[in-house]
Amino acid sequence: MANIKSQKKRALTNLKRQSARTGQKSQLKTAIKKVLEAVAANDKEAAVSAYNEANKALDKAVAANIKKDNYAARQKSRLAKAVNSIQ
Repeated sequence: MANIKSQKKRALTNLKRQSARTGQKSQLKTAIKKVLEAVAANDKEAAVSAYNEANKALDKAVAANIKKDNYAARQKSRLAKAVNSIQ
């Protein structure tokens, strides 16, 4: 732990931000998994609604600098391809 008061405050702030980002990353992964589970179950309606939620979560992650924009674009494309493969 740091000796300087401002560095002690910074260390606490970093821990708070780290835990917040961890929660946001987990929420994003869960949204992606829901889409893939709906696709595996061949449930087009559930897959489309889960896909819309995943897109929203990906956009929020990019806006919050949690994930890069190319990651979000790649995931959106991959999930859209999976949802569209359902007959």
